[in-house]
Amino acid sequence: MKEYSDSEIIDCLRKRESYVVRYLSEKYIPVIRLMVSQSGGSSDDASDIFQDGLIIILEKIDTGDLVLKCKFKTYLYSICENLWRTVLDKRKAAANYVSSSVENEPERDISETMDRELHEIIFRDVFEKMDQTSKSILNMYWQDLPAQEIADKLGFTYGYVRKRKCEAQNELIMKIKQHPEYIRIMNSEKIAKEIVR
Repeated sequence: MKEYSDSEIIDCLRKRESYVVRYLSEKYIPVIRLMVSQSGGSSDDASDIFQDGLIIILEKIDTGDLVLKCKFKTYLYSICENLWRTVLDKRKAAANYVSSSVENEPERDISETMDRELHEIIFRDVFEKMDQTSKSILNMYWQDLPAQEIADKLGFTYGYVRKRKCEAQNELIMKIKQHPEYIRIMNSEKIAKEIVR
């Protein structure tokens, strides 16, 4: 594989040369994948993070805001690491939001820590089984990206993204309620409350 200097990479990105994107993908996605997988992410997550990181760099190149004070690979990695940290924070917040949205009873008999961990496991299991488009749209919403920007990035219309986001959220909540572990937790709590009475 031909090696490119940092200045060559930036120049090629400025000109939108596709071969340099392939070069960066082959060279750096494995490193991003390792970083993402170490905190429970998937190969698709790594690809999404890499693409989002490249988009940020392209925008900085276009606006003249890119100032490299380190190696390009270090810069790209740090952007991807920050993006992934944001995604994890959003997923955790979303898992907590969903778990509180689907609860009918305000009182909790299980310890809060255990409850939160169980709901996060259920949330992650359900989320990972959703189709890639739904996952991408929800991930971007959890990163606080505007619907129009999400539409532009994914090549959809604004209306479609809004509609699909609502459908994906409803599907997520419905499937969490139907998850065997969630049903087991709810049944256990119901039995526990009846014993207390």
